[in-house]
Amino acid sequence: MLILALSVCLAQDPANCKVVQLPFFAEHVPASQCARYGEPEAQRWLKDHPGWVLRKSMCVPSSAPETEA
Repeated sequence: MLILALSVCLAQDPANCKVVQLPFFAEHVPASQCARYGEPEAQRWLKDHPGWVLRKSMCVPSSAPETEA
């Protein structure tokens, strides 16, 4: 299973960033397609969390530890 990891920062305080990990909904999506299929999930998270902006996103295995933003 893949995790969609979003590096997001506060719009009003761009130095205040964090990594948000979203379990990826499609377990059988190849890693090469994760970013394409994960984009709507990232947009949905941003819509539900106004005030945050997306810095970058990446797909990582679910066993990967959280990283710094």
